[in-house]
Parts: sequence; C-alpha cells; structure tokens
Amino acid sequence: MARRRFPCHQGVPVTPLAQFLNDDPLDVLLACRPVYTRSQDVAAFELLLQGESANKGATLKQIEASSPIILGNYNQVYQRGQTRSVPGFLKITDDVIFAPVLPDLPQQHYILEVGEDVLLTSERVERLRDMAKRGYRIALSSYDPDDSELDAMLDVVHIVKLDTSTMSQEQLQKAVARLRAHGVETLADNLENKERFAACMDMGFTYYQGDFLSTPEPIKGKKISGNKVLLLELLSELQNPAASPLRLEEIALRDARLTYRILKLVNSAAVSLHREVNSISHAIGLLGMKEIQRWASLFLIEGERGKPQELTRKMLVRGRMCEVLAEVSGNGSASDNFIVGLLSLLDAMMDISMPELMQQVPLNQQVKNALLHRDGNLGAILAEVELYESGRFSELKLIGSQPVYETAYRHSVAWARQAMQVISGEE
Repeated sequence: MARRRFPCHQGVPVTPLAQFLNDDPLDVLLACRPVYTRSQDVAAFELLLQGESANKGATLKQIEASSPIILGNYNQVYQRGQTRSVPGFLKITDDVIFAPVLPDLPQQHYILEVGEDVLLTSERVERLRDMAKRGYRIALSSYDPDDSELDAMLDVVHIVKLDTSTMSQEQLQKAVARLRAHGVETLADNLENKERFAACMDMGFTYYQGDFLSTPEPIKGKKISGNKVLLLELLSELQNPAASPLRLEEIALRDARLTYRILKLVNSAAVSLHREVNSISHAIGLLGMKEIQRWASLFLIEGERGKPQELTRKMLVRGRMCEVLAEVSGNGSASDNFIVGLLSLLDAMMDISMPELMQQVPLNQQVKNALLHRDGNLGAILAEVELYESGRFSELKLIGSQPVYETAYRHSVAWARQAMQVISGEE
C-alpha cells in the first residue's frame, strides 16, 4: 500500500503542505514568547511582530490585518486539560498612539505595550491615558524607579516590565515596591534560569518571562528511568535496519499501557483506512517504522513531574516546524528533522545534559550532531527555527520567501495544541 506523504501524528490530522502554505499568508512575520504566572502556566503571549523593515515594528494597517489570524491561532493555549484564550502583548509605535481612530482590536485580547524607545511626552501620555479609559490595558516595557518623570505614567499603565538582566536585586525590589504601591502589576523579563525566577517570585512579581524553562539544570548521574527505558529500547530497535515488526512488538508488549496507547493512536490515525489495527506488527505494516518512531519519540517528551506543559508545547512546535521547513527546502529527511526539533529541549525536560542524553538515547549520528552542535542540514534547520521563535527574523536565510516561515509556524502552533490534547487523552 502506498505511504501517505503527510501522515497523521499522534492521531492529529496533518494538513497537506501545499494547502496550509497558501492559507491566508501575512505580510508580517510573527512569533510568540510566553508570559508565565507563578505556577508556570501561560498567562499571555508577547507577540513578536515584524513588518517589511527589519528595524521597525508593523504598521497599524498590518496589525489590523493580522488580528483575525492572531485571534484565531496565536492566542489559544492548551493547558490543565482545556483550551483557553490568553491575551497578547502587542508593541505599539506612534503610528498607533497617534492614529486618528483607535485600532479596531478587541480590548480583552490585547495588552498594548509602549516600547522603551518611545519618548513619553505629555502628548503621548495623554493619548495612552485615553486608550486606557477606553478599556485597553497598557504595558510599559522599561522602568527606572529613580526616574521621576515616569511617575506620570503610573496612573495610566497596568503592567510594567522590568529587565532582570540589567537591574540589580536592590533596584528590582525598589521598583516592585513602588509599582505595587500604585496598583501596577509587574513582569520580570529576561529570566535566564530558575534561580533568578525563584528570586523574582520572592520579590512578589506578578508575571515572568524568559528562557528559564528551556534552560537545563543537569543532575549529575541522572538516567532516564521508568517506562521511558522501554521507549529507548524501542527507539534503538527502530534504528536497526534489520529490525522486524515482530521484534518491535515483543518489546512493546512488555508494557501493556504503552501497547494500548500506540494502538489507540494508530487506530485514530488510520480512520481513513477503514480497518482496525489490532497489533503493533500490523501497525508497522500499515504505516511504516518511521511513524512508530515518531510516536515513541512523542511519548519520550511527555512532561516529567514538576515540568510545565509549555515546555512540551515548545518541543512539539519545534518538531513540526523543523519538519515543514525540511519539506519546503528539500533539506534532508522530514522525519529526522521532526525528531531533531522535538528532542532539542529534552535536556531541559529531563534535567540531563545533552551530551549525557546522547549517550543514553539511540539516534543516528547526524541527529546527535544536530542536537549537540547544530551541525549539518539537520542542525541548520533547527538553528533556523530557533532564530524564528526568538524573533530574530532578519537573520533567517534558509528560504527566500519569508511569509512561508510565518505560515509554517502558525500551522506548527495549531498542530502542537492538537497534539497535546491527544497526548493527554482528550479526543
């Protein structure tokens, strides 16, 4: 039977490449940085929006044109068993502040952020005050507690971002105390590790942002344990060119729950085949070893105890976007690119350094080199996805048509949300 080029992942329908790349292309690039609560749930997303110029934000016209896609895709997050909407921080320029008519943006879905490069003249402050009176939440992206000229903004803004990478603990404590006295919520930005996150929690910040969840904290000598050891054995056998479906089934049958889950997902994925898959060997015969390898890899990244769901979501987005960019560029195996993106944050998930993980996880050397050093075609695509998700759009160079990046990212975000529902057992 012919293999489908874009099979379902984890029971999640995968849209044909040509179809989603032609769906509502934007003339801006857009990525999302999560904003967290104290419990590490996603409270909002910072919308990294860039128009045609590498040095300027998007225009009012571009923002209004993008809003339906933002609200239909980027403001949805699956966590704690349900999908819900969260607001987006949207950086505004004078084009928006001095617009004759306020932007047609739903107030409950956007937080309008004033950039640090905006000079807060009395005229600008009054325009922002008028926006706040009309129901828009206003955020200030930088604040110096010693700058008395900023006091005029404290009865206008709702949230103030503080750059934890440039301020001392004493400065942060002073700023938080002053802002709290004015009823202003605080956001600790650029948190690089969990130690800094914990310190800012102790200071009483409301929200938190940065790469602290993606930064591994290796525990020396830690090994992958539990049923994931069996997954590793399964992955190892899947890498074996001489592997047989019956041998793979023997391994899976040692864990009844793993076998059940694989068959449940395969049957979900194989609905269009109009037949029931009742064994692992049958599943491999219908879908191939590469698909079983995908599912084993997805089970491997399931959240460890104490790890937030957002880390799993980010791994899923990376995996799917690496796969899509590989298909678009014709740059290497799509399935290998999927696994590279998916496992690129496994060190943060497992609290095991990437070099130690590569000794424990059975993968081919090209995949390992990409994960360890960003080497080869696989590493180049992973590096490109990392640039995109951090908003470094001007450094993208793999694909000439930049709108492809946003469309691929948008699709990957939606796919990851669906995949998380299936992984959690929600049909």
